[in-house]
Amino acid sequence: MRYPIVLYPDDKLTIKAKEVTLITDEIVHLLDDMYETMTAHDGIGIAAPQIGKNLQLAVVEIDDETGLFELINPEIIDRKGTDIDVEGCLSIPNRYGTVERADEITVRYFDREGEEIEVTAYGYLARAFQHEIDHLNGELFIDKIIEEIAPEDLETYMEGQLDD
Repeated sequence: MRYPIVLYPDDKLTIKAKEVTLITDEIVHLLDDMYETMTAHDGIGIAAPQIGKNLQLAVVEIDDETGLFELINPEIIDRKGTDIDVEGCLSIPNRYGTVERADEITVRYFDREGEEIEVTAYGYLARAFQHEIDHLNGELFIDKIIEEIAPEDLETYMEGQLDD
């Protein structure tokens, strides 16, 4: 089932999400629905607060190579380096800007089977994890923007970054 995306400035986006204490069929179905909602909106990540659910759940899939990550109660346990890159958000359409993030992170979370997992992510995947975990903590990328980029300038900006 596809959910509507909660849009900024809705207060649901700025509340710390509640820990999932038991992985039930309802939680598993919600993960499936979050994935369906994310892909229907051409996203690479979505957190439960973005569909109006106050739970520590997030889904990230940046490409087929890295695969799908379903994060239950994720926490960043290590950070290294920094990187500045452009971000956008399904809940804040048509706003883009550069944000500084750790370039390498280790995340501990539970999967849908309840297995505890630790994964070390780099670059774009690390950025996506941090963006979604921020959502779970009631934090938005627009509060971290270094330089705002107008939607009409986004493509030119990104091409310029590839040339560097």
